[in-house]
Amino acid sequence: MKTEVLRDIKKTEEDYQKTITAAQEEKKYRHSQAELEADNLVIKAQSNAEQYKKMKLEEARHQAALKHAEIIKSGNQKAAAIREKGSKNLPKAVQLLVLRFKEQLHVKA
Repeated sequence: MKTEVLRDIKKTEEDYQKTITAAQEEKKYRHSQAELEADNLVIKAQSNAEQYKKMKLEEARHQAALKHAEIIKSGNQKAAAIREKGSKNLPKAVQLLVLRFKEQLHVKA
């Protein structure tokens, strides 16, 4: 009877050891799976951040191009207005220049 009890105790100890070993292996497996999942999440987050950065840069470039076109258009309109105003005054300016030139000629003569 003692031998049977000792054998049962030994068998129970072996079962506990197997259970403990299996639990430790499961723990290692779950830990490695969690690390792998965390790494994948980090990679995905970095990718998303990079895509967001590219999208925002593209939006900024687009806004800058629109602003540039607006500034060029405004500048061209102002230049055209100045040219038009200047061309209206051109005959008067030419007459004044000719008059001053003639005055200078008479003064020296």
